[in-house]
Amino acid sequence: MIVVKAPQNYLNEAGLIKRIGEFVAPITRDRVMIITSPRAWQATRQALETSFGDQGISCQHYFLQGECTRATIGAFSAQAAAQGIRLVIGIGGGKVLDTAKGIAESSGRLPLITVPTIAATCAAWSPISVLYTEAGGHLNSMPLQRTPEWVLVDSGIIAATPVRYLKAGIVDALAKWYEFEPYLRRDDSSLSLALKAQAARLALDIFEQSGAQALADNEAGVATPVFVKVVDAVIALAGMANSMRDEFPRIGIAHAVHNSMTYHPDLHGFLHGELVGFGLVVQSFLDEDRPQAQDHLLQLLRSFSTPLTLRQLGVAGSVAERIKQIALGIKISQDNAARLPFALGTERIERALAQTARLDEPDAGRDQLSPLPAPNAALFEPRPGYRAGTRARA
Repeated sequence: MIVVKAPQNYLNEAGLIKRIGEFVAPITRDRVMIITSPRAWQATRQALETSFGDQGISCQHYFLQGECTRATIGAFSAQAAAQGIRLVIGIGGGKVLDTAKGIAESSGRLPLITVPTIAATCAAWSPISVLYTEAGGHLNSMPLQRTPEWVLVDSGIIAATPVRYLKAGIVDALAKWYEFEPYLRRDDSSLSLALKAQAARLALDIFEQSGAQALADNEAGVATPVFVKVVDAVIALAGMANSMRDEFPRIGIAHAVHNSMTYHPDLHGFLHGELVGFGLVVQSFLDEDRPQAQDHLLQLLRSFSTPLTLRQLGVAGSVAERIKQIALGIKISQDNAARLPFALGTERIERALAQTARLDEPDAGRDQLSPLPAPNAALFEPRPGYRAGTRARA
């Protein structure tokens, strides 16, 4: 079984916000709810209001205060019901977009448009809303039955944002390949997994070939074709990798590490992709006896300014105690663990977390990227006797 949930339409174009009314008008011209943030609204308001005025569209906007929580989604959903809202638009970063998606889903699966103003995650595309506690700890995910009518990416707006967001988005997206690949080594019969991995591998190739130039373009504030291509990989390709699912959930190790670290308030200043990058380092120490792959990964993460150790994340005091806390907070089911080619367990994870400290040593850096080992072509080919629809096995 394969389930694919993806947006109905995706468009990336500089200046697109000036035409947003053209995409809203065919759905409705009134009772539009916009969920946004002060910064995102400042970047889009003038062009949006002009376009809406040209199309005769009325709307109300609301700022997300704090985290994307069930309570927040519930409160906005009640408001949407009371007002007879016909369309929800999310404008902003990941938490804003996840909140908008959750509101649309909880309000009778209303039509939805997502407008990312940073390229730090694939939230604009992803068929889930990630939920947090009021204090910012990762809780779980809300699966969505209805996906956006449009994902509208204004690359001109994104090019004007600090480059740190794009760096974090690249790392969050490239993590997909490194998180899927271990599952592929254990099970090459799953078509869903192979498709996800193909999308993730394509994104990784784009980052390796064009990531550095895209960051330079971002620094210059110019939405070049290379920049647009990398933004598409962050949002659309990474989102596509998350869009294909089968009956076997496969949690990414790096994201499981991230989820645990969200319960540490002193780390809340770091972006999602920056913590996921650290999680990839931890995974590389769990996946032993692959020095070439680990060396390449570490160099790649350095090229995108990813913190590689707890010290680089600013952890003060007893690192040993922090390692125990993070390890205890990592939630990976036994079913997931059984599908991986390396051992998991609290003590094993603690050791991997401790091993990241090696990278604080002065000689731990590298100057040039070493070649990434080519993926095993057999991982993307069916085993003898494989038939579509057969259940994947651990």
